[in-house]
Amino acid sequence: MFRVWGKMFLENRLLRDTVVEIDDPTLTRTKKVRLALAKISDEFDLAVPIWLDRNNKEFIRHAKTRFSADNYIESIDFDYLEFHVIEEDH
Repeated sequence: MFRVWGKMFLENRLLRDTVVEIDDPTLTRTKKVRLALAKISDEFDLAVPIWLDRNNKEFIRHAKTRFSADNYIESIDFDYLEFHVIEEDH
């Protein structure tokens, strides 16, 4: 099981959160991450954010990253979306 916790923050306050599960062992880790981000974005009614180099570096180090206004083409009404892998199948 691959589980990701998505959390939306405004002024350091949690606005919304959700946990997404991907249970397809045939997918690569990258595809699971992209699918989870798409599911979280869909649930929060957001466009899928753009991965920047900063996000890749954070995610590789901590299995967690934040998407702020720089990651979106349109304006957003929150400060950032935190994306955190909480369970990985090995």
